[in-house]
Amino acid sequence: MQAILFIGIQASGKTTFYLNNFFRTHVYISLDQLNTRNKEAQFIDTCLYTQQAFVVDNTNPTRAERKDYIDKAKSRQFRVIAYYFQSSLKQALMWNAQREGKARIPEIGIKGTYLKLELPTLDEGFDELYYVAYEDNKWIIKTWNDEI
Repeated sequence: MQAILFIGIQASGKTTFYLNNFFRTHVYISLDQLNTRNKEAQFIDTCLYTQQAFVVDNTNPTRAERKDYIDKAKSRQFRVIAYYFQSSLKQALMWNAQREGKARIPEIGIKGTYLKLELPTLDEGFDELYYVAYEDNKWIIKTWNDEI
């Protein structure tokens, strides 16, 4: 089974990527929808217990924040896969400006996440790690290279 973590600042395309690539196969877990860590933990525990593949669509900007997800999934023999979304602050702010209502994130929130963003590494416990960028109206997915 797969536990997939998305890593990247707000408005970098994570949810759209989920809808295009995992909607039919993986349960969607996001604090934007669930609102509390307690609810999030319950959903993850259910997925782990039932051996259901899932995607965590949060910013997951720091190694420490990612560790709990990785440890929990590994304890249930899930493969842990991460997708790091190219974090161009300029592009994220532009995409965010196109959002409406509650979907629009205050700029200070995006900038704050950008400042604390730590690049992921395989030694965190990921079985696979990918770099994702949106170029020329299509998703470009590359196997992680520490020089990226």
